[in-house]
Amino acid sequence: MMIESSDFRTTKIPLSHGAGYMPVLGFGTLIPDAATTVSAIRDALAAGFRHFDCAERYRNEREVGEALQKGLAGGIAREDIFITTKLWNTNHRPERVEPAFDASLDRLKLNHLDLYLIHTPFAFQAGDDQDPRDQNGNVIYDRGVTLLDTWGAMENLVDRGKCRAIGLSDISLNELIPVYEAARIKPAVVQVESHPYLPETELLEFCKKKDIVFLAFAPLGHGMRPGLLEDPVILAIAIRTGKTPAQVLLAWAAQRGTALLTTPKSAARAKENFNISALPEDAFHEINGIQTRQRLNEVVKTGSPGFIPQGK
Repeated sequence: MMIESSDFRTTKIPLSHGAGYMPVLGFGTLIPDAATTVSAIRDALAAGFRHFDCAERYRNEREVGEALQKGLAGGIAREDIFITTKLWNTNHRPERVEPAFDASLDRLKLNHLDLYLIHTPFAFQAGDDQDPRDQNGNVIYDRGVTLLDTWGAMENLVDRGKCRAIGLSDISLNELIPVYEAARIKPAVVQVESHPYLPETELLEFCKKKDIVFLAFAPLGHGMRPGLLEDPVILAIAIRTGKTPAQVLLAWAAQRGTALLTTPKSAARAKENFNISALPEDAFHEINGIQTRQRLNEVVKTGSPGFIPQGK
């Protein structure tokens, strides 16, 4: 399916499982520096971004909350902003889910969330240490809890009106299917790394069939160089269409029916990443023909983020 709308700046995808509409163009808040977090969100709001993706793991929910409050005080309505955050691996035990959710809500200074995701399918040893390790430096996993146990506690948050929808992140199709089949409240959104080097076509097809929103992170390939931004196919299309390579990659993601997240850190970059319109059909198909295959973040294997962005 190709989204027909040529102006992705205003495109929203309805959440079939849950309530609300997710703006296609989203801002990811994985920013190591606190001051940059605040200024980048301010610039993103000014550029037009209304979808913000947060996580307990990023350790900057307070700064995100502070920047969003300034935006809300400046006249943007809460119902016009879509806000997601995520349950970290150390809080998978059902009794830890609601307290973790409440703590995130408190840091973000909000009274409800649009979407809450299980950050990864991996349960780590419960506790306050986000990265529990044994004496050999290996992650300590919690074998006493299943993803379905955690999902049941997520469903309770929706039942009680605390968040409008729930979903999963960094998950493979094999892990998603049993959760989808057993779930009373189906996952509304699945967030995974995806770009032309990792199109995740099979997962995308499943999501479309089941009315799950597919949310792509790292659509620019984490900005790795050499990488997608220098790919000859992408560069040639950028020159031909008068767009930047980033705009070409983001348009491709939106055109194939996915929502997407980028993390522009300057006002100019925020404007560039928000000003997205459809590619000509031949260009869209050319990108689909790229054969390179590369995953940049190994989090799907361990639950531990394999790619931490370097502060620029």
